Amino acid sequence: MQFIYNNSGINELKINKLRAELSEYIIYCKAGVQERNYEMEEAALCLTDDKNILKEVLRMVDRKKTEKLKYIINIGIGGSNLGTKAVYDALYGTVDIFQQSRYPKIIFLDTTDPEYLFQFDQFFKESITQESEVIINIISKSGGTIETAVNGEIVLHLFKDKFKNWKERCVITTDKNSQLWDNATIAGIDVLEIPKKVGGRYSIFSPVGLFPLALCGIKVEKLLLGATIMRDRCLKQEEDKNIALTSAAILYEHLKEEVVINDNFYFHMEFESLGKWYRQLMGESIGKNGTGTTPTVSIGSTDLHSIVQLYLGGPKNKYTSFISTNLFKEYNLSSLNVLTHIKEIEGKSAGDIMKAIQQGTIMTYKNLNLPYTETILETINEEEIGAYMQFKMNEIMFLGSLMKVNAFDQPQVELYKTETEKILGG
Repeated sequence: MQFIYNNSGINELKINKLRAELSEYIIYCKAGVQERNYEMEEAALCLTDDKNILKEVLRMVDRKKTEKLKYIINIGIGGSNLGTKAVYDALYGTVDIFQQSRYPKIIFLDTTDPEYLFQFDQFFKESITQESEVIINIISKSGGTIETAVNGEIVLHLFKDKFKNWKERCVITTDKNSQLWDNATIAGIDVLEIPKKVGGRYSIFSPVGLFPLALCGIKVEKLLLGATIMRDRCLKQEEDKNIALTSAAILYEHLKEEVVINDNFYFHMEFESLGKWYRQLMGESIGKNGTGTTPTVSIGSTDLHSIVQLYLGGPKNKYTSFISTNLFKEYNLSSLNVLTHIKEIEGKSAGDIMKAIQQGTIMTYKNLNLPYTETILETINEEEIGAYMQFKMNEIMFLGSLMKVNAFDQPQVELYKTETEKILGG
């Protein structure tokens, strides 16, 4: 993975100063990893090479996976859902509609929208004929998330009404000894534990993400390998090689200069959910004390035709992170002689065209002196995705340290929950 920041708009002197400011924090994080300290706020750093967690997850997969498995019903919201969806969509989900015979698939139930739930209800009743075709995976760290509780009850009742051995096809992932954990244990439903200090948005390499991803055939060992290599790279003292440190310093300097929007521009539609995962990671982690950078997600080339006019001609309050890979699949175009009259695309593949659009976009930003960085993955596979997600988690931890905010809580999120409970309690 490459991180190129020549055109970030922040000079090396400022970046080096901030790198030095973070040296003690990096030493602290590295010591926590070496001690496998699950009591520190940064406990998520310990997940990537925790063989006990991986062993427990794979044991559960062996128990639950059947040859007939078609659907993993993933019931969660926010951090309990977005990381898993990011990996799944990058590898499978974007083209699910074209691969109707590929199984198992993950169905994400992350909304209480009545129409969506009604359509799921109909699908479940009409399309699922055997209990071995389904795993119900309910994820809630606290065990008290309203949306997850609603969807969990809906699906469990559907399953319970249709199949006798429904409990054997269910797994609950939550904090140990949460109310949900206790209820599942009493009911005789299998449970997986989320380490106490690992928050939802940092939990992709815990059972939250590993279990459903492994169930659907994704190589989670490779995912963890990429994350471990990147974690160790981002905890090194060779500051100029520490890409998370550099990226955090650039974000911090832009924030100080009131460049308050960070647009993450992905030149692969497979990465849209990855962008939404990062949006939560940044938003919940540093949007505090009346300050913070607002993360947005753009997809190339689609959003070049929807919002790039604002990016290029609007207020100069945005810093862009371009994310792409070194590899576009070569899909060769047929002879263009039906309606097309654009000579420039004759003899080109779809990959050639996408590369040209990407390079043309970046050159335009450079010509207009708009600040940007480039993150380039070697390819789209488990190892590179794991590395990218760990890079961004380290980046946000470092940014929180520079901003002197707690990057691991989300106190204002509780406000809407309190008001919702008041209304429902009526």
